[in-house]
Amino acid sequence: MNRPARTTLLLLAALALLSLPQLALAHCQVPCGIYDDAARIEAMREDATTIEKAITNIVELSGKSDAQSANQLVRWITTKEDHASHIIEVVSVYFLTQKVKPVAEDAKGYAEYLAGLADHHAVMVAAMKCKQNADPATVKVLRSALDALATHYSAEGHDH
Repeated sequence: MNRPARTTLLLLAALALLSLPQLALAHCQVPCGIYDDAARIEAMREDATTIEKAITNIVELSGKSDAQSANQLVRWITTKEDHASHIIEVVSVYFLTQKVKPVAEDAKGYAEYLAGLADHHAVMVAAMKCKQNADPATVKVLRSALDALATHYSAEGHDH
């Protein structure tokens, strides 16, 4: 391949890569110091409310066979999945990777560290169960897990 053709190909490849959509994470992973834990807890509570509404609509639409109902059923299932996935992402990307600090097994605070890990894990499992089911009881478990998680973060949410 001649040099001008190779240069053109490289420029086109670079342009193609730059035009791909970028993934937006829950928060940056650099030490910016801007944390709003309470806002993230509240956003996950809103996700739980959306999941609850989706489940209500899924149950209502499940017995219908017309095309519009089938379309809406798929949309509500997708919405439920998206919001449950968002909760899992926030817990893993924001809280577990940036907020939870490891404590050595023989150090003071180790029991609290384990309890915190268990509470974070409980939220993720409850969100997964919401993805797997159309049972309103799964949302109650998720809300309870979110309440337990919230106890690990201050009301102001600006823990540094």
